[in-house]
Amino acid sequence: MTNFPFGFGAGGDPGDPSGQLPLFAELQKLLSWSGGPVNWELAKQLANQSLAGNSTIVSPADRSATVEAIRLADLWLDDATDLPSGIQTIETWTRAEWLERTLPVWTSLCDPVAARVVAAMSSALPAEQLEALGAGNPLAGIMTQIGGLMFGAQVGQGLGGLAQEVVSATDVGIPLGPQGVAALVADNVAAFGEGLERPAEEVRLYLALREAAHQRLFGHVPWLRQRLLDTVESYARGITLDMSAIESAVQGIDPMNPESVQEALTGGLFAPQQTPEQEAALRRLETLLALVEGWVDAVVAAAAGDRMPGAEALREASRRRRATGGPAEQTFATLVGLELRPRRLREAAALWWSVTEKRGVSGRDAIWSHPDLLPTAEDLDDPLGFGEKAEGFSAPDDLSELDGDAAAFGADPAPESVPEAPEDTEPKPPESDAAG
Repeated sequence: MTNFPFGFGAGGDPGDPSGQLPLFAELQKLLSWSGGPVNWELAKQLANQSLAGNSTIVSPADRSATVEAIRLADLWLDDATDLPSGIQTIETWTRAEWLERTLPVWTSLCDPVAARVVAAMSSALPAEQLEALGAGNPLAGIMTQIGGLMFGAQVGQGLGGLAQEVVSATDVGIPLGPQGVAALVADNVAAFGEGLERPAEEVRLYLALREAAHQRLFGHVPWLRQRLLDTVESYARGITLDMSAIESAVQGIDPMNPESVQEALTGGLFAPQQTPEQEAALRRLETLLALVEGWVDAVVAAAAGDRMPGAEALREASRRRRATGGPAEQTFATLVGLELRPRRLREAAALWWSVTEKRGVSGRDAIWSHPDLLPTAEDLDDPLGFGEKAEGFSAPDDLSELDGDAAAFGADPAPESVPEAPEDTEPKPPESDAAG
């Protein structure tokens, strides 16, 4: 029996042409997408198919427990950072709700590179081959839409995997949810705690601490959220693709044969080719992500302190999870060529630890007042040295609005500069770090 792409079949008698009409109708529906370079309708369809039976309804008890955990976490963080709460709303998401709530940000992240792929696909097939299809053929428009179709399928499969892994709205180090919304994904929080031999309430509270800490940083460092998204977009826009591989795959497609479309979807066409410019952009992004994750790790460790018996075990589990990567990082790497796993975890952790030792909590948090004050990739080469240098900084009077008077810190304002590279971190002296 013929297998058709995207999970639908022809129906009826295979020998009867009229039996193929449901297939053609579905293909026409997919190919009528005009909302951008990624067929997000197909992406959502495939992602939701992968979640069928894997996204349970959140019980009232789970919703109540999440609210209590995040409120308590936010209270504990008051002692660990000068940044005030960034939470406006608390939610508990199913896996399907995570997909729906984060889709707008995924759109902004994936569309730039997808636009390059779509342009390549639409120009790869010779004009005479398109003309051979005939203007009245129901599949005549397939080649102008095939790029968005292929990328939509890949994105959908990736997001379906992500939805079964992430534990919160900020779990991949980028703010994916609506601003000010702190959220935990109930099924994935439970999965994270399996095998750790810690009470479920403690696991939930630890992950709530991480989510609430991210929300403080993204909520009260005005430039940070957009800087992260812009840096990812900048990387994506400069991606170089293997145009010859795309052209070969497209020319091998028979628009009248759905199986040839399916084969093209699994051809691995989207592996980006790193250029020196792309490596530099990746380094900037990795550094910024490392600094974010390192700060979160530092304040969560300080807030949990002696209050949570299993805090250190949960911290180590979180580090290992980020350091080894999983479907989340692998999927993102497939989509836009980025691996969101920590590469300089120990260095960034040691840097924030050193700054806190030299300047205290207020001095550490004041570094976020302007992007020019943040450590660079070179500073991560000598994290303890940055702590010494930071002693010369003077903090602004009001850390609740870190808009950035760079002159007060001995730096020249340069709003357009972008901080440099890795992504996951852990604020402990180097000798005590066990991640990676």
